[in-house]
Amino acid sequence: MRTRACLAFLLLTACTNGGVLAPPSGGGAQIQTVDVNLTLNPSSQTSAGTAGGYAPAVTNVAVGTLLRFKNSDGFAHTATAIPAATTFPAGSPFSASAQTQSGSSLSQGWSSGTLAAGASSQTIMVDKAGTYLFGCFFHYGGPMRSVIVAQ
Repeated sequence: MRTRACLAFLLLTACTNGGVLAPPSGGGAQIQTVDVNLTLNPSSQTSAGTAGGYAPAVTNVAVGTLLRFKNSDGFAHTATAIPAATTFPAGSPFSASAQTQSGSSLSQGWSSGTLAAGASSQTIMVDKAGTYLFGCFFHYGGPMRSVIVAQ
């Protein structure tokens, strides 16, 4: 009996990375929610320009955090990355593709797609430190745009 138990243990550890049992999947990563609401989240000044429609206006997160966007407004919005921007462009930087959900990591570009009232986005992994700008396809000029600072 003891030999079988030892053999089972050795087989299990041999199948894991370096003989160490992996933690259970789905645990550990913190999810931070950004509120999406043009009506309730007023505009404010950020280092990238005027932001509004999302709360907080500047979201500070640690690398490894998961982000989710929740539309608490009564009409549709998106949360869509503005790639390689350090300030908000004067005109909308989005194409119609912003209305389709895409991407799962902050540094690779992403869009929540169109979020109906009460809907939440996919989770976005904060995978790399940096400053990331995003906005709403429908209301960019509102101004509905915001900043994520990942450290």
